[in-house]
Amino acid sequence: MNGKEFLEKLKDEIHNAVVGKDDVIELLAVALLAEGHVILEGIPGVAKTTIAKSFAHAIGLEFSRIQLTPDLLPADIIGTVYYDQKIGQFKIKKGPIFANVVLADEINRAQPKTQSALLEAMQEGQVTIEGKTLSLPRPFLVIATKNPLEFEGVYTLPEAQIDRFMMEIKVGYPDKEEELEMLLRKDRGEFREVKQRFTPTQILALMAQVKKVKTSEEVLEYLYQIIARTRKDDRLLVGASPRAAEHLLYASKALAFLRGRDYVIPDDIKEIAPSVLSHRLIVRADYEIEGVKSEDVIRDILDEVEVPV
Repeated sequence: MNGKEFLEKLKDEIHNAVVGKDDVIELLAVALLAEGHVILEGIPGVAKTTIAKSFAHAIGLEFSRIQLTPDLLPADIIGTVYYDQKIGQFKIKKGPIFANVVLADEINRAQPKTQSALLEAMQEGQVTIEGKTLSLPRPFLVIATKNPLEFEGVYTLPEAQIDRFMMEIKVGYPDKEEELEMLLRKDRGEFREVKQRFTPTQILALMAQVKKVKTSEEVLEYLYQIIARTRKDDRLLVGASPRAAEHLLYASKALAFLRGRDYVIPDDIKEIAPSVLSHRLIVRADYEIEGVKSEDVIRDILDEVEVPV
């Protein structure tokens, strides 16, 4: 199975429960195949959780959902040790982090200590419970959701932790046609359950194919120039990190694969860059007051950097 075939089947299946959102589905597929993690940002009611659950069911991987709240402790996520009276021994009870696809709902509601436990698991691919290190299953994808409008009872994610997410995917309102179709299907009861279309073995094979996608030296230089410009732009307090460059490369390779190519072209980088970079760049306060957003800076940089031919 090639990348285009995978993406078409994935969209067809998810559309049984979700209208439209093809761009979001494609970016989730990019993150999965590039072994990254994502933040889904959007106001309540735009189907963030439905998309995440449908995506997990369609790709046939083990799914768990963690509703993050201020009183949630790290042990509630990674697991804990308990004493089994029947056998007279201490045993490990694994937490919900031990799944292939973990939906971390409203990640900014958890206290920093709990956020750190989750993000450490994302970075290391393993957790440590009472001194014993346990590997997490593979593939491993964390989909965190965030509501941009809430400021009370939430904790800001530190920049170092945000940098560990490969992409931030904006989930906005549907357009008129999509919303009318959604209402029509709701009225007629036409939404169906999403079924498994792939096996874990197939997903791992696709991930291996993505790693074989080639990137020429000219395209790598183009990617570097984009990253370097973010570090020199006067409007930005913080530019993109080397990890951001790495994520941009991996995401571009996965996008090229989903578009049916075994090589990256500059358009892949151009298209995926806003999703990979926007949540990492910090706009200076004086520019932010004037309404400048990180997306504006990225757009300007992409327009300015010379594209290799």
